Amino acid sequence: MLERVRRFIEKEQLLTPGGRVIVGLSGGMDSMALLDLLILLGYHCVAAHCNFHLRGEESQRDTDFVRRWCKSIDVPYTSIDFDTRQYATDRKISVEMAARELRYDWFEIIRRQSDAEAITVAHHRDDSVETLLLNLIRGTGIRGLTGIAAKNRRVVRPLLCVTRAEIEQYIRERDIPYVFDSSNNEDHYLRNAIRLHLIPFLEQLNPAVRETLHRTSLHLAEAEKVYNRAVADQTATVYQHNKIHIEKLQQTPSPRSLLFEILTPLGFSPSVIEEIYENMHATPGKVFLARHHRVIKDRDAFITAPLQEHTEKGSFRIDREMTVLSNPLPLQMQSYEMPVQIEKSASLLYADQEHLQFPLLLRRWQPGDWFIPFGMKGKKKLSDYFTDRKLSLRDKEEVWVLLSGEDVVWIVGERMDNRFRVTDRTKRVFVIRLEKEIE
Repeated sequence: MLERVRRFIEKEQLLTPGGRVIVGLSGGMDSMALLDLLILLGYHCVAAHCNFHLRGEESQRDTDFVRRWCKSIDVPYTSIDFDTRQYATDRKISVEMAARELRYDWFEIIRRQSDAEAITVAHHRDDSVETLLLNLIRGTGIRGLTGIAAKNRRVVRPLLCVTRAEIEQYIRERDIPYVFDSSNNEDHYLRNAIRLHLIPFLEQLNPAVRETLHRTSLHLAEAEKVYNRAVADQTATVYQHNKIHIEKLQQTPSPRSLLFEILTPLGFSPSVIEEIYENMHATPGKVFLARHHRVIKDRDAFITAPLQEHTEKGSFRIDREMTVLSNPLPLQMQSYEMPVQIEKSASLLYADQEHLQFPLLLRRWQPGDWFIPFGMKGKKKLSDYFTDRKLSLRDKEEVWVLLSGEDVVWIVGERMDNRFRVTDRTKRVFVIRLEKEIE
């Protein structure tokens, strides 16, 4: 087994011979075997242990055991305590996900502090098979059917080449102590239920099902390389500037799959992605939500955007004497006597200063706002103007207006109100320049 792990590390280019590594050491059979193997292979190991405080006295037992073992074999050891349940509550995630985030974030901190090249964890082949089935049950794309990757950035898994049974035999032969996590026998966790019930049932149908599923995941991992290249090429055409162009999407071989690959990294679930797919021809304005992102159905595109509250709740004063405003928009103001050379640009406002009531106010547009578009005589609701301009829902949300009293002077970066235009009777011009495009 030692030689097989060495060859696997070399083949997958997981570690540099003799390098310094962090070993995630829970005290269980798998991680204890991993630490022993890496020491025998000549790596300089730093053991890192997390106490998640999820199993009462048993959690502290594990911490004490790992500390004593590392001291007995003269391996550098560090540990940390987490209030995992509180972390999960604060972030509205499962306890399992909370433990994962806490563990890997801390491992990376220790890796940097120790100047180690990688974080090693003890996932083995059976874990990979369980992950395949877990993802299949929950719903997944091709990536979820490839099992656990041997390397994910700085996290490497040298034991993916061996089975749980082989690790058990190695532990017995080497007479390595370990602790048992009693929660592994609690089948209300889906992964445990798969290991304790589903896989034994499948083995009744096919005694070699673990090996069969493992080979299948390897085949799919190779197919994924071809698939990823195609997805990258099509995504570059379909998804531009946070817009998924529907017509281009429909021209791809599998619009549903491409939507899945674009939106899954943004946190959208398979069921929501399917709903988005079914609404390609729906009325504009429909919104689909994930935890941190949203998708807005526009006329000819789906627009992706982060979920964030606008912090600009109130109005911002612009006094006559002001020359610069940096928040919420980068504006420069200046007053000039006529004559003034007027430059045609949507980012510039030239207003007859005598018609302005200071202080001017800058705020987000609101339903019911209206103005008289420059060059016209009749009133127009801003909502109708936006419709004519074919602004998306997201674009509308980003619109600022400049007010003189209750009157709209300028849809910032778009169009000014005709009532405030410069005429041959204007004596003084108030000029505002928008320094960059509104984001």
